[in-house]
Amino acid sequence: MAVKKPKKSKEDIQKYKRKHRIEIVLNDFEMQAFVNYCNKYRVTNKAKFIREAVMTTVLKKFDEDYPTLFDIPSR
Repeated sequence: MAVKKPKKSKEDIQKYKRKHRIEIVLNDFEMQAFVNYCNKYRVTNKAKFIREAVMTTVLKKFDEDYPTLFDIPSR
């Protein structure tokens, strides 16, 4: 039995529509490594994979840089 997803409003569709493009350039070795990774781990949606990898890194860094009440000395 399939579960129906709630319908998205027009505001939600516009709010989350991807409209900003970022381009990257890879050298031959980087591109081959990326292709090999995608083949090995059966990545079918490369744009989604790159987007999730970048946003995971960004959010992790934001979490690490979040101000704390007491500074923890670094070693």
